[in-house]
Amino acid sequence: MDWLIAGLGNPGPEYAKTRHNAGFCFVQRLADQGGARWHLEKSWHLLAARMRQGPHDLLLVMPQDYMNRSGGPVQAALAYYQLPPSKLLVVHDDLDLPVGVARLKWSGGHGGHNGLRDLDRALGTRDYWRLRLGIGHPGSKEEVVGYVLAPQTSSEQAAMAQAMEHSQKVLDDFLQGRVEAAMQTLHSM
Repeated sequence: MDWLIAGLGNPGPEYAKTRHNAGFCFVQRLADQGGARWHLEKSWHLLAARMRQGPHDLLLVMPQDYMNRSGGPVQAALAYYQLPPSKLLVVHDDLDLPVGVARLKWSGGHGGHNGLRDLDRALGTRDYWRLRLGIGHPGSKEEVVGYVLAPQTSSEQAAMAQAMEHSQKVLDDFLQGRVEAAMQTLHSM
């Protein structure tokens, strides 16, 4: 296994189309387009799918605990495959980016994101890659929880689909270690 790509979200059909599940949507899209099949890894509490992207073996995962308990399942999968956190790409929703904007980032704080906060705790480091998918901000702090757990509008869905498509286009460069090229291309879209 060369890379672990973890999509963050909440399990269950009631959360499937919510803004908070952008990470799940991205890895599901990768798996669908790569012909990968999901299976439940009960001992890790996650869904996993293996696929190849060019010369790289990827493990796509979706933790099946709630967002604020994503760290343990991801850490267990990394440990099993003996992958360092530097070979982890976490895909998550980001309130600080406009809807439809995607950004690659190395390390950093959790910015109040409960999934990232739990990952930092479980991994003992903030040093891993993130693919931030913008969902916009509702305008006030008091509205955040309801906003992230609400379904995307049709225009938001279209913008998110485009952001995911752009992100997929730079994935090969990223995996090949051409990170600056991937970031430059993605951040100019």
